[in-house]
Amino acid sequence: MIGVYDYTVILTYLSLISGMLGIIATVTGAGHPQVGIFFLMLSGILDAFDGKVARTKKDRSEFDKRFGIQIDSLTDLICFGILPVTIGLAQLRVSGIFTELVKRKDYEGSYSLLVMLIVIALFYVLTAMIRLAYFNSTSEEREEGLKKTGKSYFVGVPVTSAALVFPLVMIIHFLTRFDLTIFYFVIMLTEAIAFVLNIKVRKPGKIGLAVIIAIGLTEFIFFIIAYKYGLKG
Repeated sequence: MIGVYDYTVILTYLSLISGMLGIIATVTGAGHPQVGIFFLMLSGILDAFDGKVARTKKDRSEFDKRFGIQIDSLTDLICFGILPVTIGLAQLRVSGIFTELVKRKDYEGSYSLLVMLIVIALFYVLTAMIRLAYFNSTSEEREEGLKKTGKSYFVGVPVTSAALVFPLVMIIHFLTRFDLTIFYFVIMLTEAIAFVLNIKVRKPGKIGLAVIIAIGLTEFIFFIIAYKYGLKG
């Protein structure tokens, strides 16, 4: 069979499965944005460790490395590009905003808002894809820069930041009386722009990565508590 199937890619494959389960949960039936957020955070946790696991294998071939880079980006597009969009659309439907807009007599204004939200969603996926393609296309330049300066940078905000940003919005939504459904799309637009900004973001070191993982795990715990005990006002 073609492809790689050893332990170096298992977390990436599991992250993809997690992302797909989240998408399925948000687009079937009435849609379940909470379940989608759960799988978004799970994909983020898996993504945080997949690179470290892959690098533990000392005899990886160049093909294995290139294959790992490609599947990582493809998985990121699904988990952190498409899944956040389906979560937002599911929340729009569950909150009743979608139904309320459709029922209004001033259809022109209602549909204008819906079209705007859909455009934001499409723009988000597009910029996520561009960001990931740019990342892959400039891998050699980044390696050369790392050898010269000893510092590694991202250009633009990483797509994987979605695993921290969107769960935080939904946790606040669950824990307060404020309906942040529309604000979710505002954050989505902000993230989309940040993906393609020509700014350097220094790649976190071991301490920075540990802090990011700690934040993600904290959000995960808070989300489980909020969901389990129904703390949404």
